[in-house]
Amino acid sequence: MDLDPVASFRAFATRDVRLDGQLFGGVVTTGIYCRPVCPARKPRPENVRFFSSAAAAQLAGFRPCLRCRPEAAPELGAWNGTANTVSRALALIDLGALDNGDMQALAGRLGVGERHLRRLFQEHLGASPVAVAQTRRLHMARRLIRETGLSMSEVALASGFGSLRRFNEAFRAACGRTPSSLRRRPGAEAGLSDGVTLRLAYRPPYDWPRMLDFFAQRQVEGVERIDGQAYVRTLTVAGAAGVVRVEPGRGDTLSASLWFPDLRVLPRVLAQIRRVFDLALDPEPVRAHLGEDPELRALVARHPGLRAPGAWDGFETAVRAILGQQVTVVAARGLASRLAANHGAHIDTEPARRFGLGRLFPGPDRLAGLDPESLPMPRARGRALAAIARLAREDAQLFAPGQDLEGAVDRLSSLPGVGAWTAQYIAMRALREPDAFPHSDLALLRAAADPEGRRPTPEALLARAEAWRPWRAYAAAHLWAKDADAASPRKGPAE
Repeated sequence: MDLDPVASFRAFATRDVRLDGQLFGGVVTTGIYCRPVCPARKPRPENVRFFSSAAAAQLAGFRPCLRCRPEAAPELGAWNGTANTVSRALALIDLGALDNGDMQALAGRLGVGERHLRRLFQEHLGASPVAVAQTRRLHMARRLIRETGLSMSEVALASGFGSLRRFNEAFRAACGRTPSSLRRRPGAEAGLSDGVTLRLAYRPPYDWPRMLDFFAQRQVEGVERIDGQAYVRTLTVAGAAGVVRVEPGRGDTLSASLWFPDLRVLPRVLAQIRRVFDLALDPEPVRAHLGEDPELRALVARHPGLRAPGAWDGFETAVRAILGQQVTVVAARGLASRLAANHGAHIDTEPARRFGLGRLFPGPDRLAGLDPESLPMPRARGRALAAIARLAREDAQLFAPGQDLEGAVDRLSSLPGVGAWTAQYIAMRALREPDAFPHSDLALLRAAADPEGRRPTPEALLARAEAWRPWRAYAAAHLWAKDADAASPRKGPAE
């Protein structure tokens, strides 16, 4: 990816926060690479090389700065202008697609050849997929060293290295120093038993109250709850059951506390948190584009930090969307709570008891054998739920990202009990498609009514939404916020 050196240096000279996480500068005289917001004295322009990713700077032989900490920069957004294939590959890498270094499998999931995928990464990020994954592992390790009291062997395991020896070698090669030299609190006693707490950066503004309200309206009893200004839930990742707590942190960060018995799942849990709370978004392009629409301008101004809430699990999202068809948000929440109480596995750990949680949301293995007649819902819906569970049990990638929006919606719509609304909703929440738009949603139709209260038809709303591409999911979030502000819980996006 070609970068204009004059414009790039100007961003560093002015410490332009808008490019934080999207631009890195390597200083040839020191061998260090920095973020645009680095407080260090700026070098001479001829001594700086610019890169579009930390992996590219690392690959060129530069070491990460200890002052601005590139690992603490906002994550590279999945929709910040890179090719769609690269964006989807990054999402899959975040979820562990290259933990075993299987490039061929990653390319296959994206429907491209391995050589073509490497070429796309080189063009847009200046580094190969494997180099990007390696840099992310090292950044994860640096954060764990500086922000937690995990031992070095625990840090190595949690950041995806197979052994402490390999971790030490990779760290020395990339950073030019030992891992323990970064520890601010030598001998820190807080370990996994006390949880791991990390700060996750975002680009401001961020409307946390609105995000919290969205999850509060849909919380499943025993599985998730609102604890003051924090969101807490149980979660299963790669077979490991644990607890996640997310709340506002210092500055432009969220604070995420994790309690899991297997350290190896921590990177995947953090990736899920970033997706659920939409932390990779650069809100300025979205605000600028949607603000051009006279019908959305006031809504965008009212909630400039609004994000599109994600989902923890594709299968869970599909189940809750099916439960929510043709019922109110409150009724759907009740059905999901009963399903979890009757069929969710128990979790009896100290963190779960501390927050009043005791269930995991049931996975496909638990729901695949259900008798639809025993479920408190119409028989057709119960049969659809059981069929979805059987399919998800047979295909672990059924709800995984990796296709474009049209392909994902077509695939989802072919599943039993999944219509156009449900498919678009799953694509928006679970697959994190920024242009997904469930145009037949009742809450969207209410919010899009004219001043006389006349609602558009779904077809008319879909036609109007053409001007909102490629950010229709965020337009939907603003319309849902308008509907929530205007009335008590009614029929709407009931997951």
